[in-house]
This record gives sequence, C-alpha cells and structure tokens, in this order.
Amino acid sequence: MKDSDIEKLIFIYNADSGLKNALLDSTHKILSPSTYNCNLCDITFGVFTENKIWKRFREEADLEMEFLHKDEYKKQYASKFGNKFSFPIILAQSDGELQVFVSTEEMNTIEDARSLIRLIEKRIKA
Repeated sequence: MKDSDIEKLIFIYNADSGLKNALLDSTHKILSPSTYNCNLCDITFGVFTENKIWKRFREEADLEMEFLHKDEYKKQYASKFGNKFSFPIILAQSDGELQVFVSTEEMNTIEDARSLIRLIEKRIKA
C-alpha cells in the first residue's frame, strides 16, 4: 500500500474512552506495567502525557491520523466493517475500505516510539 493510496491511518487503542478508564489505565501502567494490555498506549503515551518523540512525529507527518479507543471505533466503524479486528491495531483507510496496517501481534512486539515511527515510514514508502 503506497502513501498515495492511504487516506488516513486509524490507531485503535485496546482501552475504552472516558476519564474513569484513563485513570484506571494510568494506575495500571504504574502498578503493573508488565500486565498492561495496550502496547500502542504504552508507546504513544507515558503515564500522564504523550510521548515527546511520538508527538513530534504525529504533528509533523504529512498523513491524516485518527486515534480512537476501542469503544469509539466500535461506534464509528463496526457497523460497516464489523468487529473483525483485535486491539491495539493500526488500520489504513483507502478507497473507503479498512486494511490492517500494523496488526495486534506486530504492535505487541514494538518496543518504543522510534520503532513504531520507522515501521510506519517504511510501510508508507513501500
């Protein structure tokens, strides 16, 4: 999939939206980071703030990006695309269709923001 084919990347966290969930997630990251189940959250956000390297990439990238929690994705896209994806995941929207850009399995092997950025840049240029 070439950059010219991609309308936007959709990042979906393995977490639900809302203040209560955000507080629970932050607490989980502090108390038991090894069992936290959203590597995308862990890579792009620290306990309280967005990762600086990631934020700079996101702000400077010449590509539309949408960030959703899994409950938001299900409300916005599931009626059209179903619930066929696991989370966290990055989807690419092209011609009104969604394709897996970075799978859950692959996302869970990425170690840091720089690695995620390199992977995104490599796949966009391919």
